[in-house]
Amino acid sequence: MSEFHDDYPQYEFMAQHSEEEGKQARKKLWGVFWIMLVVTIVELIIGFQASDWGLLNEDRTSSVVLKVLFIGLTIGKAYFIVFSFMHLGHEKKWLKWSILGPYMIFIVYLIGIIVQEANYSKVHKEKMDELIVDQKNRLNEEAKSGHHSAEGKEGHEGKHSEGEHPAEGEHPAEGGEHH
Repeated sequence: MSEFHDDYPQYEFMAQHSEEEGKQARKKLWGVFWIMLVVTIVELIIGFQASDWGLLNEDRTSSVVLKVLFIGLTIGKAYFIVFSFMHLGHEKKWLKWSILGPYMIFIVYLIGIIVQEANYSKVHKEKMDELIVDQKNRLNEEAKSGHHSAEGKEGHEGKHSEGEHPAEGEHPAEGGEHH
């Protein structure tokens, strides 16, 4: 019986590994697990204490330091997952870079887009707030007037009040909106 007290055959021997190699592999995987657990706990502590530690801006949004810290810790965890659990750490250098290179470029690109969009909405906050409030008010008015009611699906296509007729040659379902 194995050290895990199960009836499963020794997988070390099934994979042509010696008992010692199997113990080393398990020890390494448990080491990575504990490192990732510690990093996750550190992330949680930072998240809960960010306000007390002054890592938030005046409007209670994340500061650049907090964002960089979380992105760095997440990339560190991703490194341990890829290199240990996906066994990329044992490959040749050119293979590592041929696999990781495109992903790294894509991640940097995504981070750039996120930072640019976050900056845009922060710089244009008043304009964005106006647009959002106007849109919400318009949707509320449409909902009150019954414009988007459940009967509206079939009610607008075939029914017209007096004086409203589709243009010649235009089918009611094809043309513009008819009320």
